[in-house]
Amino acid sequence: MSVRLGYGTNGLTDLRLEDALAVLAELGYDGVGLTLDHMHLDPLSPGLAGRVDHVAAMLDSFGLSVTVETGGRYVLDPRRKHGPTLLDAEPGARAARTGLLVTAVRVAADLGAHAVHCFSGVRPAGVDEAAAWELLGDSLGPVLDAAERAGVPLALEPEPGHLVECLADFHRLRARTGEHPWLGLTLDIGHCQCLEPLPPAQCVRAAAPWLRHVQIEDMRRGAHEHLPFGEGEIDFPPVLAALDATNYQGLTVVELPRHSHAGPELARSSIEFLRARLAKPHDAAPAPVAALAAPST
Repeated sequence: MSVRLGYGTNGLTDLRLEDALAVLAELGYDGVGLTLDHMHLDPLSPGLAGRVDHVAAMLDSFGLSVTVETGGRYVLDPRRKHGPTLLDAEPGARAARTGLLVTAVRVAADLGAHAVHCFSGVRPAGVDEAAAWELLGDSLGPVLDAAERAGVPLALEPEPGHLVECLADFHRLRARTGEHPWLGLTLDIGHCQCLEPLPPAQCVRAAAPWLRHVQIEDMRRGAHEHLPFGEGEIDFPPVLAALDATNYQGLTVVELPRHSHAGPELARSSIEFLRARLAKPHDAAPAPVAALAAPST
């Protein structure tokens, strides 16, 4: 199979970045999901260009490819998790998140990254749904423009509890942006198990035309809790076979952000788990065509 495995630095925050990259390279990972945060690569501190050059040199020395992720919890606001968002009522707050994502696009271009990951955010109290969709489209406009200029796709992740929560919501956003060619998808396999109507392997096929980034972990139906492999309900061989069958070229990144205390050990056990299932043959029969079609707009 051609699936290329990575590990997210948000699950290695107890390690210096150079040590984290060394561990992943030694274990045989193909790449890394690099979260912009104060632990590893702070997008707001002075001297960003020089620090990005240093990270690019490290990635090259370790032979790791990269996707830039923007899920740092307190990058912009030390008191509000993931705040501000693209949906905040206050224009300056929205602009701060838009600015962070534009910076992330520039960093990704300088690192040679495959994509920039992002999410919509939770709809704030006092902002109705129609207004939230308007704000999201407006806030993403400059980011998509930056992505097009840089040649780096934006990969928006449907996140449980967010305005864009599922694949159907992603297609709604695509329609609102005029099906912008630089708006792609981050598919989190655990989120598929958590709330999508289709099984995870069928979600992969349904998402294939827009797939720019993949995150993977175990999860249970109806519970948004990222779990180490084997602790949830996902049948992984069909998922991995579907990724291979779609000819997805990016990284499939292990996403265990609450397990940094055991990061090196989980990085080892995760790649062993996934390699064993990649080696397991599976008849990845396609889902019915009707189940794969994007909603009409």
